[in-house]
Amino acid sequence: MSNIREVARLAGVSVATVSRTLRSPERVLPETRERVNAAVEQASYRPNLMAVQFRSRKTGNLVILVPAIANTFFARVISGAQKAAQAAGYRLLLCDTQGREDIERQFAELVYAHQADGVIQLRAYDPFDAAVPDADLPPIVNACEVINGGRHPTISLDNVAAAKAMTEHLIALGHRRIGLIKGSASSPLTRDRLSGYKAALEQAGLRFDNDLVCHGDFTLNAGFIGASKMLAMTDRPTALFCENDEMAIGALKCIRERGLRVPEDISLAGFDDIPMADYCDPPLTTISQPAEAFGEKAVEMLIMLIDKKPIPERHVVLPFELTRRKSAARRALE
Repeated sequence: MSNIREVARLAGVSVATVSRTLRSPERVLPETRERVNAAVEQASYRPNLMAVQFRSRKTGNLVILVPAIANTFFARVISGAQKAAQAAGYRLLLCDTQGREDIERQFAELVYAHQADGVIQLRAYDPFDAAVPDADLPPIVNACEVINGGRHPTISLDNVAAAKAMTEHLIALGHRRIGLIKGSASSPLTRDRLSGYKAALEQAGLRFDNDLVCHGDFTLNAGFIGASKMLAMTDRPTALFCENDEMAIGALKCIRERGLRVPEDISLAGFDDIPMADYCDPPLTTISQPAEAFGEKAVEMLIMLIDKKPIPERHVVLPFELTRRKSAARRALE
């Protein structure tokens, strides 16, 4: 049976370096880590993980709490987190919480049970009770849907500015009646994107009309239903802005079933820039946000917390881009 000395010989490093690579890979140069990992495979060496964890007081596990694993945007966030965790020598434990607080608490408490080292939360909810003092909080990072005034480091997008930019774009195309299909009422993203929409209207001297706002839940069906309501209006909107791309794709299906064309009869815009957005017919005008970067940055910040390193910024705001495609066009003169 091979041992750690055999791995060290094959990798051309010391036994201490092999031990450090297995225990804290983030503290080893990438080239050295690759050599050691290759030697481990070549020697068929299987370290005593229980002993490694006992010495380092780390499990090597990170928990990521996802409110809706089927959501395409969250899938991209998970992909970025997985790559960053693997590169740092951690395993990512994925939990589809379905937005349920009891499930979130259950999996977050794996840290207290020494089955995980930290938690990434993708929903605006703190799984640790307010009665838990800050000093006793385990490492946790809040990403995507942030908790205003929360206790944890956060990664977010300026959703107000992004929604305002999209609404301004539609106004610049000559649209004055712009329908908004909102996301989940409990989501701070919905609140912020509505604020950005209202701010753009006010800046352009346009009156906010509550009849032009439909409530949804970020799903394809919500976009279909929202568009159906908008198209049934006597004075229907000339453009629809959906708070995510999935609802925009649902709206596109509804518009076509009503015998209308995008963008000739009604312009359409989304938010997120999921891969499908560029493959719609017509391709979807949308707000691009770096989904993978949310996951990567969350893992980086979480590992810094685990290692008790100072975090330069406790609230990181990632950039967005307005991606113009063919689903939104200048309003036809009547």
